[in-house]
Amino acid sequence: MDKKSLRQQIRQLKKQHTPEQLLIQSEAILQKVAKHPDFLSANRVMLYASLPDEVQTLSFLDEWKNRKTIILPTVVGDDIIPVELTSDCEMVEGDFHILEPESHPYTGALDLIVVPGMAFDRQGHRLGRGKGFYDRFLVKYPNVKTMGICFDFQLLDEVPAEPHDQLIGEIITL
Repeated sequence: MDKKSLRQQIRQLKKQHTPEQLLIQSEAILQKVAKHPDFLSANRVMLYASLPDEVQTLSFLDEWKNRKTIILPTVVGDDIIPVELTSDCEMVEGDFHILEPESHPYTGALDLIVVPGMAFDRQGHRLGRGKGFYDRFLVKYPNVKTMGICFDFQLLDEVPAEPHDQLIGEIITL
């Protein structure tokens, strides 16, 4: 199956679940993340502010932003620019209706990058939304641990991959 068809299939699967069902799954997935050794040992974690059809991270961000350095992606042109989520920064809707912290770019090191995806496979391939933002970003951090989080129906046996697609170190789901 090609990437475009797989994205459509995943969108249809998401529509078969109520927002409440996805929230319950999100909470269970993020509990696993919170107990994961890579997350526990990380001081600087890049997460993401979720869209309505992704693993819901907003309450998780609130819970951890005063306990770890939390970095969120902002989109500038064709690139992800990391920005620190501080307790006093405003969240504004950026490109693609994603909430982004309004602050200066973060230029420090990262210990862990947690990424969303339309689908993942057990080999670490990730299907994004088709713009390549995370692939271009992750190539800049080859030695940083990566973790994909997704609903159980988004973890597949195989996801189509191209040479430029960046592998994800571990996938967390139910």
